[in-house]
Amino acid sequence: MAGLGRNFQTLLSATVISNLGDGIAAAAAPLLVASRTDDPVLVGLAVFAQQLPWLLFSLVSGVYVDRLDRQRLIVVVNVVRGLVIAALAVAVWQGAATLLVIYAAGFLAGTCETLGDNASAAMVPAIVSSADLPRANARLQAAFYLVNRFAAPPLGAALFVVAMALPFGVNAATFVLAAVLIATMRKVGADRPVSPGQPVPSDVPRRSVRADIVDGVRWLWHEPVIRMLAVALCLMNVTLTAGFSILVLYSRDRLGLSEVGYGVLITMSAVGGLLGTAVAPRLQGRFDGSVLLRVGLVVETLTHVGLALSTTVWLAAPVLVAFGVHASVWNGVTVTIRQRAVPDELRGRVQSVAMMFSIGGHALGALIGGPIASRLGLAGPFWVSAVVMAGLTAIAWRPFGRRLVTASPATTRIRPAR
Repeated sequence: MAGLGRNFQTLLSATVISNLGDGIAAAAAPLLVASRTDDPVLVGLAVFAQQLPWLLFSLVSGVYVDRLDRQRLIVVVNVVRGLVIAALAVAVWQGAATLLVIYAAGFLAGTCETLGDNASAAMVPAIVSSADLPRANARLQAAFYLVNRFAAPPLGAALFVVAMALPFGVNAATFVLAAVLIATMRKVGADRPVSPGQPVPSDVPRRSVRADIVDGVRWLWHEPVIRMLAVALCLMNVTLTAGFSILVLYSRDRLGLSEVGYGVLITMSAVGGLLGTAVAPRLQGRFDGSVLLRVGLVVETLTHVGLALSTTVWLAAPVLVAFGVHASVWNGVTVTIRQRAVPDELRGRVQSVAMMFSIGGHALGALIGGPIASRLGLAGPFWVSAVVMAGLTAIAWRPFGRRLVTASPATTRIRPAR
C-alpha cells in the first residue's frame, strides 16, 4: 500500500470488512428466498427490491454526496445498514422472515447503498493522485473479488446451513465495524482532503436539488465517452442479472448443486476477478482502453452462450472464471476513465447518474429474469441475454473503436441549470 497514503489504507480496510459481510449475506439471501419459494419470479423480485432504490433515489443521493461531508455520510449510512440487516437477522431467527420482510430489508439496504457506495467511489480520487487511480482501483477491486466473491460466499452458505439467521448477524456486525474504521480517517494531512470542499457562504443562496441533479446529468450527457459507457454498462447489467438473478435455481435444478455447491459456484467469477485485478493496471498501460472495451463486449456475449449450454458445473465454472477476468478489467478501465474526467465538485452527481444506469440495469434484469425463466426454462435468460449482448456489441463496436479521450477536469465548465 506504499505511496497511496493512510486514508486509502483505512478505506481499503473498511472495504474488506464490509465486503466480507456483504459476500456472506449475498450467498445466504438467495438461499433464504429459495427456502420460502420455488417461483423464479419471486426469487428474482428479491434482487429487484434491493436494486430498485438506484432507480428511485440515485440522482438525489448524488446531490447529497456532493453537498455533505462524504466521510461522515459513509459512517452514518453503514450504521443504518447494520441496523437494517440486524433486524432481518432477528426476523429470521424468530421465524418471521416472510418474503415481504425480505423484500423490505433489501429495499432499505439498497437505499442506504445509493448514498454509501456513491460516497465511497467519489472519495477515492480525493485521497490518491490521478496517476495512482489504476493501482488504487485495482486494489479495491481485488479486495472485492477476494473477500466478497471468493472467500465470503462459501462461508455464507455454510453459516446458513448452521443457522439461517447467522450470516445476516455477521453482515450487520461488519457494517458497524466498517463505520468505526471510516470514522478514524484523517481529513487533512499527508493525504488529500476526504470532503469535497468549503462550506457555502451564508450570502450565497442554496441551489435546488433539481438544479444540482440537472448539472450532473448534463455533464455526463455532453461527454460522449462517459455517456456511451453508461448506456453500454446499463444494458450489460440488464442481461447479466437476468440470468444471475435465478442462479440459485439454475445451480440447484440444472447443475445439481447443493447449497454449499452454490456458494462455491459463485466464487468462480471471483477467481477470475482476482486474476483480472492482477493484470488490469498492466493492460491499461499497454493497450488503449478501446481495445479492452471491445474485447470485453465479446467475452460477455460468450459468457451467456456458455452458461446457456452448460448442464454441468465443469463447464459453467470455467465460463464464470473467464467472466470474472473480463469484469475486473472492464471495471478498472471504466472507473478510471470516469474518475479522471469528472471534476470533484460534480463527482457525486455524475457518479450517481452512472450508478443509476449501472445498477438500474441490474434492477431491470432482476425483474425480467424470473418471467423469462418461467417461460423458456432456466437456460432461457442466458440465451436471451446472449442475443441482446450480440446486438450491443455490434452497436458499440464502432464508438469504442475511437480513442477514449474525455475533457479534463481542469478545463470542464459547469453550466448552471435553469
